[in-house]
Amino acid sequence: MESQKQLKDETANFMINIDPNSQERATFGAASQSTADASQVEQHRGIFRSQKGEEIYAIIRYATLAANSHNTQPWKFAIHADQIEIHPDLTRTLPVADPENRSLWISLGCALENLVLAARAHGYATEISYPQNDAPCIRVRLLKDSPVRSSTFDAIPFRQSTRSEYNGKQVDINTLQQLTSITVEPGIGLRLVVTPEEMETVIEYVTAGTLAQYSQRAFLNELISWLRFNEKEALSTRDGLYSKCSGNPSVPRWLGSWFVSRSRPMQQAESDVRKLRSSAGVVVITAAAEDVASWVRVGRVYQRLALTMTSLGIKSALLNQPIEVPEIRDQFQSALSLAEMRPQLLVRFGYADPMPKSLRRPVEQVLI
Repeated sequence: MESQKQLKDETANFMINIDPNSQERATFGAASQSTADASQVEQHRGIFRSQKGEEIYAIIRYATLAANSHNTQPWKFAIHADQIEIHPDLTRTLPVADPENRSLWISLGCALENLVLAARAHGYATEISYPQNDAPCIRVRLLKDSPVRSSTFDAIPFRQSTRSEYNGKQVDINTLQQLTSITVEPGIGLRLVVTPEEMETVIEYVTAGTLAQYSQRAFLNELISWLRFNEKEALSTRDGLYSKCSGNPSVPRWLGSWFVSRSRPMQQAESDVRKLRSSAGVVVITAAAEDVASWVRVGRVYQRLALTMTSLGIKSALLNQPIEVPEIRDQFQSALSLAEMRPQLLVRFGYADPMPKSLRRPVEQVLI
């Protein structure tokens, strides 16, 4: 009982200091809560600092709230005089689901986008150096400037990957246009899918990807290693996929592991199909090149899209199965007529109630 209360408090606080009533206000983008309201809530959280040292820590805190695969939080940050570096944490890879570390670098791109938005809000312009073979990290130079707050910055504490079923409500055309008109990085594209015919195509390939992955013992073992089946586990590691965030009950690890290890692939595929059918549509994020810099840019665009959705009251989550299985990925690319643009992420979106938020490790644990 005590651990449940602690987890509720930790989740509400989102690992940052906020007023105790703000959990009830964590439905950012709803009709009852404007961007101004969200700004006021976030001001109370104490992460919008004024002193230089605290500013840098606050900027990194925002970066750690970024989307990332399996909530592995695969990043490390190095602070220099006028520069922050984002390094991959290679102890937090997914060798089975992500053998090329594509999702890892996309996750770092998500963190980069948050970092840039937070830097601007704290009065810093940024110069970005993308990773190269001789410099396998992201470098962000901070240049003093006038503060610029944006709706996407204000959305950072409220964004979450909502992995539950949605309510089936459609997104109106004007809102869809706002989503597809976000600024994309060079070499990155967005492909919106909302028609019933194309959604059926997506469902076909998600099903194929799910069946392929859940038929592999190695994939299941890796997934289980990142699942947090109860409050105690979630609080202990402050990472991974906490069961309640997906609408599942808390259970002992032995029981959760036993259940997942005996999952029937078709049962999981049917669950994914229900989630897709409850969604208003999907966005496929594509890239012209397959390299680390492109993957980082994909992450920036995904985070930008997710934050824009959050600011509009729209929920989102990844269903990347057809992209994580190489042979299915090629077919998926062809089926959606993506030409030479390679699919990188499959994002479903729609309307739903907020779910519990994943925890994050404190800044001290991600500094080098």
